[in-house]
Amino acid sequence: MSNVFTAAVHQEEDWYVAQCLEVDVASQGASVNEALANLAEAVELYLEEAEDPHPSATPLVTSFQVPGAA
Repeated sequence: MSNVFTAAVHQEEDWYVAQCLEVDVASQGASVNEALANLAEAVELYLEEAEDPHPSATPLVTSFQVPGAA
């Protein structure tokens, strides 16, 4: 059985950083695909070790404004 998770990916210098939004796990890679593959592996390992491996709910992902920010 496979689970579908959400990832946020951003670039930091020469690396792409992928963070899972459902569980507190992140990874990196030289490309977006590599970062996502590494993240999938890291989340799989995390879920094998977690006491409650199933996230209780999908987090709310939204945007917000910061007054005066450029």
